[in-house]
Amino acid sequence: MPEKTLKFLVPGGEATAGPPIGPALGPLGVNVLQVVEEINKLTREFKGMRVPVEVVVDTETKQFKVNVGIPTTTALIVKEAGIEKGAKMPGKEIVGDISLESVIKIARLKMDEMRAKTLKKAVKQVLGTCVSMGITINGKNPKEVIKEIDQGLHDDKLK
Repeated sequence: MPEKTLKFLVPGGEATAGPPIGPALGPLGVNVLQVVEEINKLTREFKGMRVPVEVVVDTETKQFKVNVGIPTTTALIVKEAGIEKGAKMPGKEIVGDISLESVIKIARLKMDEMRAKTLKKAVKQVLGTCVSMGITINGKNPKEVIKEIDQGLHDDKLK
């Protein structure tokens, strides 16, 4: 069965039949509005974030399948911190604060993509992103939290 796979970056829960989706799917003869409805249903929880989406179309039957990826680590941190974007001058500017629980939640979501072998390593990667974005963790510099993790101070939360 001939399949065509198209990839898009869409605003969570707010995809439209306009570009880039409509013009890409239209020539394949698939019902674009049905595809957009499915994308919006599957990405609703990521509202306000850009979400990677893959649409697989069977070009003979016009059936389609939507696979939703996970927004970038940065987008997830921005949402958790309730900010617009990261710091212009990381290291000199703090733009937001999130909890260690939020960092762990993001690490669990992104772990497969990060290729981290352990939750602890995934959490440290998310903390590294926080450093470059000007985000503190419970009021602490993320580098301090990384040291605490290395010392085993948060092992109870990282199981």
